[in-house]
Amino acid sequence: MAPHRELGLTDDEFELIKQKMGREPNAVELAMFSLLWSEHCAYKHSKKLLATLPTEGPRVVMGPGENAGAVDIGNGHSIAFKVESHNHPSAVEPFQGAATGVGGILRDVIALGARPIAILDSLRFGELDSERTRYLVDGVVGGIGHYGNSMGIATVGGEIYFEPPYEQNCLVNAMCVGIARTDGMVRAAASGTGNKVVLFGAKTGRDGIGGASVLASAELDEGDSGKRPTVQIGDPFEESKLLECCQELLAADLLVSLQDLGAAGLTSSAGEMASAGGTGMDIDVGLVPLREADMEPFEIMVSESQERMLAVVEPSKVGQVLAVCTKWQTDSAMIGEVTDSGDFRILKGGETVGQIAVDALVDGCPLYDLEPEEPAEWIYGNRVTLREGADASEITLSLLSASSIASKRWAYEQYDTMVGSRTVHRAGAADAAVLNIPESDRAIAISIDGNGRRVACSPHEGTIEATLECAANLACVGAEPLGVTNCLNFGNPEKPTVAWQLSQSVAGLGEACEGLGLPVVGGNVSLYNETPQGPIYPTPVIGMVGELPDIDCCGGEVWRDGDWVALLGPFNPSLAGSELEKARGQLGNGLPPVAIPDVKAAIESVREAVSSGLIRTVSDVSDGGIATLVAEMASGSGIGCDLNLEPVLVQRECSPEDALFGEGPGGFILAGDRQSIERLGGEGVQIDLLGRVSGNEIWVNAGDQKVDILVAEARAAFDSLEARIEA
Repeated sequence: MAPHRELGLTDDEFELIKQKMGREPNAVELAMFSLLWSEHCAYKHSKKLLATLPTEGPRVVMGPGENAGAVDIGNGHSIAFKVESHNHPSAVEPFQGAATGVGGILRDVIALGARPIAILDSLRFGELDSERTRYLVDGVVGGIGHYGNSMGIATVGGEIYFEPPYEQNCLVNAMCVGIARTDGMVRAAASGTGNKVVLFGAKTGRDGIGGASVLASAELDEGDSGKRPTVQIGDPFEESKLLECCQELLAADLLVSLQDLGAAGLTSSAGEMASAGGTGMDIDVGLVPLREADMEPFEIMVSESQERMLAVVEPSKVGQVLAVCTKWQTDSAMIGEVTDSGDFRILKGGETVGQIAVDALVDGCPLYDLEPEEPAEWIYGNRVTLREGADASEITLSLLSASSIASKRWAYEQYDTMVGSRTVHRAGAADAAVLNIPESDRAIAISIDGNGRRVACSPHEGTIEATLECAANLACVGAEPLGVTNCLNFGNPEKPTVAWQLSQSVAGLGEACEGLGLPVVGGNVSLYNETPQGPIYPTPVIGMVGELPDIDCCGGEVWRDGDWVALLGPFNPSLAGSELEKARGQLGNGLPPVAIPDVKAAIESVREAVSSGLIRTVSDVSDGGIATLVAEMASGSGIGCDLNLEPVLVQRECSPEDALFGEGPGGFILAGDRQSIERLGGEGVQIDLLGRVSGNEIWVNAGDQKVDILVAEARAAFDSLEARIEA
């Protein structure tokens, strides 16, 4: 096979490279092109779509194009945040793949000058009866906990889904949130001809070579166990030193710009810095601190060794920078210089071993138009897990124990959720995590959400729902959303069906963000999540940050004996794409349309009620519908309820089964005193009283179908997943 094909470049791309260079690239140059022209780095099948998303807003400090997005949180401070994937590395080597995924997203936030304060994760695996799934779950959860706990950064939230299409290709999406003084934040653009380039952090080795092109930009197959050398090896203790070193360097105003080394290593970090600043750059690989002395120039340039940062430094400050690095016991070296040549030149001992125009390398990759085509027939299957003829009570217990719904305490108890002393609501305690930000005299809420099965039913509507779900979770703790980040996980975009899913999903994301008035400040695209068995569910994962004026009014309380229970919002439940449909081995094609303005009005009503202290117990209706949610709420409080869904049947014109187990956006179950609840009605926001909280039984009546279970039964079902994980 031709060398360029082995590196993931097409024949047409190779011809374009030769045209831009006026000659054939040598081995160093070809390796660099293969990485920066890979899907992972160039976004060549998604960049045109991403350009359609809204990115501007009054609170945006940094938007797309930087290492992470950032929004103003007041009092001279900003919150930086981003979500990224490490799917293919985690499928090959789950512990290190997940651990280095966390390390990479932390460095994206560190590179802005922010201090990471929280981690969230969004995970997808196959079903639990698979030995491979258990292996991946154990490694991924362990890797996330190892890196975050060792760094002393709280893992405060996330989600875990188990679905057959993720059996061979798991999804590991990690989100990081950090805080910085706005005037101390730094961009990644190189500037100043003659300024020096300093590499600091861990030494460079052969781990991770080719990760962006070999793993992140191609489908997985049965032979991928041999790709373990392309999975990076993480050291959170080295990154802890790197974090403190960066903080001191920036506080002392010693850096012109800063960039982390992730995918494509020095090639992307130095090349992208030069491109952003409109400069050239010289890098001497002979000056790079190495773990292995016999590394070739191309290996040094494409190594994805972890825990490294690249900085542009004024010549007069280089000595101070190196001294600070020595203080923090992190390796450092001056390895290059900013030039005005417009070229990226690779040297070894003064000899040029590679030279490429920066604009050709970084911005010259062709961007492709997708050829979307809606599938003529359904491409996903399912299997039956629910007994035929099961009544409403049995269905409720079955859904409570379903792997995607049941308590994930077994996972988040492996994470330190309280370190840093900022956590107000942690994983499992509320619909969104809440962190105290005393620097700005307020708090923030964070949520991460997605539902690949519903997006598979309708990529456009499903993505709208995922975005609204994230905003609804923030509303349940009284937070107003400020900005959105995303990770778009899809199969092979060169296939018409996947191209259609991706196009429809991005359109839905843009429509939802426009409707909510929210900017997309950054994100990530992960494509080629596909094996010979087929593609994953199309899985856009949405991360959102919001602010709260008062941490004393942030919801998250369990309901109390005597509380009234109500359903608020334009909730029109349907079994399409639901957990009940999945349990029956079904997966419909299509979802009901979403009225974004109506859902937004309900979200705003809930947010105002919680932030004012009027309501302290509220959760949005999602997986499993109303019956599953109220059973979960009863389990959390230890007190049952007696509810009548007749208003839902009549006012929302749905069947008993839809009322009990149907899903869809816009519904909230809230509890409190009747007078407070009734104050929320009107002004276009529908609210129905359903009953009261009392006793040790869960009664939910919906016409000729009734749920009648003990609170203890519900709790046992909801807590059953840990035993199955360990079995």
